[in-house]
Amino acid sequence: MKRLLLAVTASTLACGAAQAAAEPPYVDDRSDAGALIRSFYSAINRHEYARAWSYFGESKPTEDFKQFMDGFKDTEEVRANIGEPGSEGAAGSVYYSVPVAILARQKDGSQKVFAGCYTVRLANPEIQAEPPFVGMHIEKGDLKPSDKPLDQALPASCGDGPPPPPRDAAMEQAKAAFRATHAAQCSSLAADQPDDAIKPEDYTITYHDSQSGADGPERTARLIRFFCTAGAYNQIHAYYLADDARGLRELHFATPELDIHYEGNNPEGKVEAVNVIGFRDENALINSSYDPDAHTITSNGKWRAKGDASSNGIWLFRNGDFSLVQYDVDASYDGVVNPETVLDYNTAP
Repeated sequence: MKRLLLAVTASTLACGAAQAAAEPPYVDDRSDAGALIRSFYSAINRHEYARAWSYFGESKPTEDFKQFMDGFKDTEEVRANIGEPGSEGAAGSVYYSVPVAILARQKDGSQKVFAGCYTVRLANPEIQAEPPFVGMHIEKGDLKPSDKPLDQALPASCGDGPPPPPRDAAMEQAKAAFRATHAAQCSSLAADQPDDAIKPEDYTITYHDSQSGADGPERTARLIRFFCTAGAYNQIHAYYLADDARGLRELHFATPELDIHYEGNNPEGKVEAVNVIGFRDENALINSSYDPDAHTITSNGKWRAKGDASSNGIWLFRNGDFSLVQYDVDASYDGVVNPETVLDYNTAP
């Protein structure tokens, strides 16, 4: 007898008082204008003022470094909301206007909100043939006191440029949830990976709830799929679903637990029986994809490279969620792809 557990494990990052008291994370990223501003405030929160000073170009924010450093002597912490940068090109450079709102908490416990814009410049790297190389840097910042709370103080746009596209709140929440839940096991979330390594795919699902019937109002849900990691013959993805009724949530997939009997208790031998002895829920699927026409998510977990042994599931979207409707198993390592169905809610009795 062989009990097979094909679990894709995930660890949830704990959060609590210990985290709140931890040192602010080190962020040093000049890959885009928003990341540069995040890096600046990372330096401020870590009291690394020389690093913060280095993010400015030739035009510094104060007459000298000491004056700059003294400006933060009473600051305990800065929280920053950073909007979508606007950009325009001029004379071999690209200038970015970055909307920013910050809440500065002082050492005496008082708080102040400031809002405004930073101007960031990137001189064309291709025409910088000799050192010193000048990277992306802050040209100037113009923040003024605001009487609004932090979550309402962010400017819609900077200067005379058009307002940036609206922020995709659901996608941002999904990315944050994906990072928080899957950082330990997903190579796409490794520190050396670019932001687009997680490769989200986005689908809109329209449907009618069974309680309101076909004549009821049409509803929509949004399915977001993230690439997690890949091995020699398997890829792993995680899924999130968002709708007006329940907000954003990570999808967990009902998956049969299998008890497989082999002749002579030899896994390479003939399969005598494949029994479903229970169900688990998985927060990631192997070699999965979404079919927008059938409204189904399918998976094909290969047990070895040949693919002759595998487990395959189909989860159908209905009434605002995904349900397991079919599960096929090929438990024989015989070089032939011949799965048998161990669960079927697709076929009428």
